[in-house]
Amino acid sequence: MSQPVIRLTTPLTDEKIAGLKAGDQVSITGDVYTARDSAHKRLVDLLDAGKPLPFDIKGAVIYYVGPSPAKPGAVTGSAGPTTSYRMDAYAPRLMEVGMKGMIGKGKRAKEVVDAMVKRKAVYFAAIGGAAALIARSIKKVELVAYEDLGPEAVRRMTVEDFRVIVINDIHGADLYDIGQSQYQIA
Repeated sequence: MSQPVIRLTTPLTDEKIAGLKAGDQVSITGDVYTARDSAHKRLVDLLDAGKPLPFDIKGAVIYYVGPSPAKPGAVTGSAGPTTSYRMDAYAPRLMEVGMKGMIGKGKRAKEVVDAMVKRKAVYFAAIGGAAALIARSIKKVELVAYEDLGPEAVRRMTVEDFRVIVINDIHGADLYDIGQSQYQIA
């Protein structure tokens, strides 16, 4: 029997994500922001300099993606997740100022998982290798900042029924650890 899909709209709040558990299937509708490591560094540098960010981070979800260029008539090209550990140095600082969700692929560092528990944030995985399918959920894309970074610029993506899986919840559970433990020999 398949589990029900939990529907969330952005921005996220403590109340919206409190009941999420590692392994839950989620459908996100609303705005998510794109950013990879170069953009993350610039965002944290702004915070460290006491300057405002180019978008409202409170309740925001950041998708670790560098979408390919859109073909004529399309909103975006393929938009598959990138490996998340490259953002681990920056994620706790962004959670500190209100980021509530991250979408990527791969395991996160202990410091990031600890920050998720402390700041009540969640990490979702998008399915790697399904970039063209993911792009169907993206309804609008707008440049927000750092155009010089090309596909790695910060963009606001309006998404509808963007399917993800909860990897790390606000309670510290990690789906990768849960899955691995199910197959260990005692």
